[in-house]
Amino acid sequence: MSRNLKIGIFITVAVVFTTFTFYFWQMAQTPNFQVSKDKDFALLIPTGATYQSVLDTLKKNEVVNDEISFRFMAKLLKLPERIKPGRYVLRRDMGNLEAIKKLRNGSQDAVRLTFNNIRLKEDLIQRVGSKFEFGPEALGKLLNDPAVCQKFGFDTTNVGSMFLPNTYEIFWTTPVDKFLGRMHDEYQKFWTPARLEKAKALGYTKAEVSVLASIVDAETNRNDEMPRIAGVYLNRIRQSMPLQADPTVIFAWRDFSIKRVTGRFSALNSPYNTYRVLGLPPGPINVPSTVAIDAVLNAEEHNYLYFCVKIDPEGKLLGYHDFAVTYDDHLLNARKYQDALNKMNIK
Repeated sequence: MSRNLKIGIFITVAVVFTTFTFYFWQMAQTPNFQVSKDKDFALLIPTGATYQSVLDTLKKNEVVNDEISFRFMAKLLKLPERIKPGRYVLRRDMGNLEAIKKLRNGSQDAVRLTFNNIRLKEDLIQRVGSKFEFGPEALGKLLNDPAVCQKFGFDTTNVGSMFLPNTYEIFWTTPVDKFLGRMHDEYQKFWTPARLEKAKALGYTKAEVSVLASIVDAETNRNDEMPRIAGVYLNRIRQSMPLQADPTVIFAWRDFSIKRVTGRFSALNSPYNTYRVLGLPPGPINVPSTVAIDAVLNAEEHNYLYFCVKIDPEGKLLGYHDFAVTYDDHLLNARKYQDALNKMNIK
């Protein structure tokens, strides 16, 4: 074989090798997901899912740009035999190799669970349960089971207090019982010895503090005002006065469109109607914030027994409250508030 022929063969092999190397590099590394969309895609692979069902999900959501290269790399890396359930975020800058290794190794991306402003246990069950594979039905079954609630130190009416509004990172495939265990662990961490001592000084259990905190949360969204409102309710309880908390009546009616709690509404026969029943209702009327819980534990000491929404000189609602020691002073404040509602045609 002549020298020129050998050189020609060498060059040809080198070109072919380089071409195929570049092709495989492109196939493995070139971004191949949601190139035409503006956000990443969270692929959910349920327990028992097959490789074909994964492909169907990707195709349905138009996630993969070049399906042929993805299938080739998946087969090369034995993904069809190693499908693992979980939640996997496929980034826009991700190539086939990185994505397939992630799926094959089961390297899940946790769900960032954030919840607040939840009024009803049914809402909590739906909003939280829908974020995970176990679903709302499984979560609802446990939260409505007296034995399960008792295990965590609650009953079916106050178990919502165990869910402290915050942001948590939890895997999508976490079993429902372990999820509840995680929530209970977070609850226990929140209740430090210092907080427990303050609850004891008030003469309340943790659950009772949460119930009062839920009322405070419903009365105001001004964090700096919460300790004063908590102090009003504590004063009322100490004097054996009914709380007469409008939010509890609204909760009892399950009608959150009510703007004015008139005699018709406050006549309802319900353990949550604090116009008729002394003391705290049997459970929280929302999932109380940690700010409201701390407001109860650090309630302001004063002599106020009444409060009403504060009105500015122009008759506008300010978002804060006027406080009063006597009922006569309270009536003056209440009249301003009622007049403002009338002018705004709020029934």
